[in-house]
Amino acid sequence: MSQQVWDHPEPLSLDSAPVPEYGAGSLADLLPTLAAGMDVPDVTASLTELSPADRNCVFLIDGLGWEQLKTHPDEAPFMTSLLGSSRGGTGRPITAGYPATTATSLASVGTGLPPGAHGLPGYTARNPETGELMNQLRWQPWTKPGKWQPYPTVFQLADAAGVHTAQVSSPHFQNTPLTKIALSGGTFHGRLTGEDRMDLAAEQLAAGDRSLVYTYYAEVDGKGHRFGVDSDPWRGQLMYVDRLVQRLAEQLPPRTALYVTADHGMIDIPFDEQHRIDFDEDWELRAGVALLGGEGRARHVYAVPGAESDVLTCWREVLGEQFWVASRDEAIAAGWFGPHIDERVYERIGDVVAAARDDVLIIASEREPKESAMVGNHGSMTPVEQHIPLLEVRS
Repeated sequence: MSQQVWDHPEPLSLDSAPVPEYGAGSLADLLPTLAAGMDVPDVTASLTELSPADRNCVFLIDGLGWEQLKTHPDEAPFMTSLLGSSRGGTGRPITAGYPATTATSLASVGTGLPPGAHGLPGYTARNPETGELMNQLRWQPWTKPGKWQPYPTVFQLADAAGVHTAQVSSPHFQNTPLTKIALSGGTFHGRLTGEDRMDLAAEQLAAGDRSLVYTYYAEVDGKGHRFGVDSDPWRGQLMYVDRLVQRLAEQLPPRTALYVTADHGMIDIPFDEQHRIDFDEDWELRAGVALLGGEGRARHVYAVPGAESDVLTCWREVLGEQFWVASRDEAIAAGWFGPHIDERVYERIGDVVAAARDDVLIIASEREPKESAMVGNHGSMTPVEQHIPLLEVRS
């Protein structure tokens, strides 16, 4: 009798994962480059395509990826007209950083550091001191902010160097821990409407000979999660935010550079078992797993002590054609989280890290019912999630 050979498909090579452009073209490189152009010490201008300006404004539109913008010219005529200005006139995007998720990206923006240094490596991550999952967007359970992320923000460095520094955003964010560790420095100004934010951002730019102003809008991301990219509600938000960008651009004081960017792109995932693999109903994926962190397209998997190798083997066999599946050390060596990892951050990263290549999610219907029901998703290293605009307007 011939022996049956079990033919497992070859897992994706980790070398094929498109690692973010840390140190040359990532979101973390933006504020240090602008601050260096205003003679702020202790920062480096890594985005060499950008020219210095005395006044700089960053308008971050949550969830507006490069590919979504390029495919909706009718809804965003003003921003479409600026596509050629992206990344210093090269007409190219920058990369968000891994994972491509809001908490991680906002920390990268504000600190000018990649995730391996600032220490927010995902939507949820294990706190090595408590063994609990911490939601780094909502900051639950509460953790001392300065201990979790100890580095100064670029806003703080700029403010100390005499640059007029301000953040203009929703009043809801003023006192959140994420704002404290990522976006504080200078003065926070809370405004409810997008129009009020644009008008006040322009005023704040004019308030100093050297100014650094940040403003933010969330609902493109919100509508994408709930209804999907290219839904009517999403396209309505894109039309609205395009008018906001134009409103701000038309009010810029002299010697100003406005940069319009985002924290990640987004992809819609179909609602079927082929595209949504339910961890809570899959005994193979659950075996040996103590905690499931991250999010559907960028998972941190924390193994029961001693089961790390078995969990890695299983996840590779089950998911390896659709996900880049790496051990913690492999993901670090590949540069997923940046060129180096701080010691305090090392065990926040999963024993196994799984990043989606295909249009697929690892949901957890019981543990994460709200997240599992989202239409639009993000987190991984694919171009649709990673590539973000860096549109420029100068006065």
